[in-house]
Amino acid sequence: MEYQPIKLNFKELPIKEIKKRSLEFYNIIKKRNSVRDFKKSKINDKIIKNAILAAGTSPSGANLQPWHFVVIKNKLIKKKIKIAAEKEEYNFYKNKAPKEWLNALKPLGTNSNKDFLEKAPLLIAIFEKKYELKNNKKIKNYYVKESVGIATGILISSLHYSGLSMLTHTPAPMKFLNKILKRPNYEKPFVLLIVGLPEKNCKIPFYA
Repeated sequence: MEYQPIKLNFKELPIKEIKKRSLEFYNIIKKRNSVRDFKKSKINDKIIKNAILAAGTSPSGANLQPWHFVVIKNKLIKKKIKIAAEKEEYNFYKNKAPKEWLNALKPLGTNSNKDFLEKAPLLIAIFEKKYELKNNKKIKNYYVKESVGIATGILISSLHYSGLSMLTHTPAPMKFLNKILKRPNYEKPFVLLIVGLPEKNCKIPFYA
């Protein structure tokens, strides 16, 4: 594909409108919280598709878009992910985590039990790609982690703006996701998003 620059389609807004929009967005995004108790209510596919399309507009190194999003709704696959994640989390809490880290986690009340991985209506696994394979030829990607991090932030913001709740989950290591989701080895799991609507009496940590 040949690079062809085109004229930017940009409409400059009055400063009053820019201020208004910035405040509106802040008032929406400041209500985002990490949620661990989800309803089993199904989420319309179009909402998730739009959020992923929004994430795909993210800036990336050389515009190579080094990410892959996998939406998981299948109960059996979610159960497999839960079992594998809890195995890694048990090892983390039992053997890996330094005392300072465990103390920092205490107010959150977290442990190796990750029931939300099965209960939430869907999960989104985000993979970073160090390179692409085209015609058996490696094409290197640039600023991969930075690019995927920005795209993930846009995805989270879009899901929240749409009225959904979520949790970022990063059991370490996460290579089990490649096996369960049948992703190639050159893709590396970046984060697992748990997405849905919060339970009616859902509680979140509060620091007075």
